[in-house]
Amino acid sequence: MTGPITVDSLNHWFGNGEARIQALFDINLEIQPGKLTILMGPSGSGKTTLLTLIGCLREVQDGNVMLLGKPLRGATPKQYNLLRRRLGFIFQAHNLHQSLTAMQNVRMGLELHKSANTAEFDRACAHLLTQLGLGQRLDYLPAKLSGGQKQRVAIARALVGNPAIVFADEPTAALDKESGQKTVELLKRLGQVRGTTTVMVTHDNRILDLADRILRLEDGRIVHDTASTIHRP
Repeated sequence: MTGPITVDSLNHWFGNGEARIQALFDINLEIQPGKLTILMGPSGSGKTTLLTLIGCLREVQDGNVMLLGKPLRGATPKQYNLLRRRLGFIFQAHNLHQSLTAMQNVRMGLELHKSANTAEFDRACAHLLTQLGLGQRLDYLPAKLSGGQKQRVAIARALVGNPAIVFADEPTAALDKESGQKTVELLKRLGQVRGTTTVMVTHDNRILDLADRILRLEDGRIVHDTASTIHRP
């Protein structure tokens, strides 16, 4: 079965002319549905560049990426926007609206879903925030929340629309060990129950045991893949 993400001979560059630098080299990859895949590697290894390319946040320059059965190379802005509606994004910067409560911030993740009524929206938001340990802070403004709590609100916002794929860049960096573990366990459970696929960039060694697959990048190349146990120096 073809996975929700297929990458074929992907290359990427930054800059122009003599300043042009290649960031990714001949990346080939298929990610299966419902799995938690972790991208690891030192700073500058290309892991965030790869995440943003397969997550519709950068245009594919060379090679091919199929996302949820749709080719990204040459896709129009409208096609990109339609795909993004089926994705969830979690970043290290929480980007919450300071004038909105935790509940209201999470509800923003449901704005594109017009089929449910207000009561259903509120139940979904409250349930997810409670799962993330914020059941007593639904009506708190971001100024009244700690850094870790703000990050958990951002995680809830990304997940509440039931995305097909979640892209996460250092989602546990601002969380303590217990909160980070619970967050990744939730992502893992969504994969098992709903078939949600998660691709995560992390340096957090505390959560590696939860991964279905770990890819290590160095100098823009995949050098180790636990799915194949192939190691290339």
